[in-house]
Amino acid sequence: MTARTVQKLFDLTGKTALITGGSRGLGLQMAHALGEAGAKIMLSSRKADDLEQAAAELQAAGIDARWIAADCSKEEDTRRLADETLQRMGAVDILINNAGASWGAPAENHPVEAWDKVMNLNVRGYFILSQHVAKKSMIPRKKGRIVNVASIAGLGGNPPEMTTLAYNTSKGAVITFTEALACEWGKYGINVNAICPGFFPSKMTQGTLARLGEDKLAAHAPLRRLGDDEDLKGVALLYASDAGKHITGQWLAVDGGVSVVHGG
Repeated sequence: MTARTVQKLFDLTGKTALITGGSRGLGLQMAHALGEAGAKIMLSSRKADDLEQAAAELQAAGIDARWIAADCSKEEDTRRLADETLQRMGAVDILINNAGASWGAPAENHPVEAWDKVMNLNVRGYFILSQHVAKKSMIPRKKGRIVNVASIAGLGGNPPEMTTLAYNTSKGAVITFTEALACEWGKYGINVNAICPGFFPSKMTQGTLARLGEDKLAAHAPLRRLGDDEDLKGVALLYASDAGKHITGQWLAVDGGVSVVHGG
């Protein structure tokens, strides 16, 4: 075949993407990236007001964006999200599992209910949504892209001042989930990859940012900076597009080099 241009490889015109945790932060950033490349976007998170605002932001940028409120820690809600997306948008070509929760507590005092909350959303939710979307849309068509948002927290432990045992464990599970799923579903033409962000300012990280300060956090990175509103766009588009069609079962840290320093 004739090799396509770079522009063609990254073009998502005619594709549909479902993005959980898409109303703000990293999810909304990735929605912009895929939408700017031509994809139609379905956003999901728990809060309708946030979703309405995010969809309006995307639409103002010329992106075809819609939304469905759903709690991906609940099985029934997760399945409803998949079914309603398929009903309204047709086939789902790209699934970005991004909805997540964290909890800060010393391991010896970590509440079991908080452990379950983190695991149900960060791991179980990824599994249920991936399974449902794949069975209904990707496996029958023998193609699809699944992008799981993990974290460099999933690569190991924390500095002593950070106590997020359940979060770290869940993100480590997401990395292994990605690798195992890629091995199983390669025969269906489904690529499964993970992104491991470092520290990005967001609602989830605002407490840590306030406590430790941007300068101290940035000092851990060889690039001496935190992630910004552009830094996940490139890898999200690579994984979602034909530019990454021969990449599966991989994770990539987008962290300014922090994981290199700490041996990730």
